[in-house]
Amino acid sequence: MLLPAFVLLLAFTHVPAIATLIDSFYSTPRGSRPAVWVGLENYRVMAGDPVFWKALTNNLWFALATIPASIGLALVMALWVNERIAGRAFLRMAYFTPTVLPMVAVANIWLFFYTPQYGLLEQVRGAFGLPAQNWLGDQRTALGAVTVVAVWKEAGFFMIFYLAALQGLNPSLREAAAIEGASRWTFFRRVQWPLLMPTTLFVMVNAVINAVRMVDHIVVLTRGGPDNASTLLLFHLYQVGFNFWDSGYAAALTMVLLALLGGVALLQFFVLDRRVHYK
Repeated sequence: MLLPAFVLLLAFTHVPAIATLIDSFYSTPRGSRPAVWVGLENYRVMAGDPVFWKALTNNLWFALATIPASIGLALVMALWVNERIAGRAFLRMAYFTPTVLPMVAVANIWLFFYTPQYGLLEQVRGAFGLPAQNWLGDQRTALGAVTVVAVWKEAGFFMIFYLAALQGLNPSLREAAAIEGASRWTFFRRVQWPLLMPTTLFVMVNAVINAVRMVDHIVVLTRGGPDNASTLLLFHLYQVGFNFWDSGYAAALTMVLLALLGGVALLQFFVLDRRVHYK
């Protein structure tokens, strides 16, 4: 019964990964010239590529900003809409709506917000007499502007998992805490948060993957500019593989990306496993 799933996983995950690893040790075929063995040359080129290090640094800051912000915002929203408040169904729908929108559509919506002089943000700033700001054209703000879009897109998706976990908690726990005179903060810190750790681990793994695979928003909003200020690893890989058509170097970038993701995932499982309560 496991054979169909095993075949699909092998065919679309493990075999391509092994093939990419092999391709990373070969040069890029050009016309009638076949690929030749170059060993670690693609990795040496990567080590001396300033754009790669810029993309790696950008991705690090992007991940450090989006992961805690999206998870924290998702948890706050889930705690709020889990209470018996007026318009709870509307709030849940409003929070989840960005998740169902296509990434390109989301990027175009925010492109309108960020448009200099005519965008929504500039209209608001102009009403308060503030000077114009090119959010996507300034090296100081381009990456931050893309980060805001990513958090807005992901928080509603993570909220659904937290909301499902909160609704799965035993209601008697809240009643027992109320009898003991525990405050809402104490109940959350001592009871809810520890029981939400399995969900947090799942959400965090997905948040890390999302932080590394971001490319749609970059293509629409900034194309990595200005001067690679918003270039992330996957966008750099896309440019190398499809714009410059350097498949050997792109394969080496892919292996580094997979190694980083695997290392972070293993670290998450080993570090957070002690704090996860499954019962």
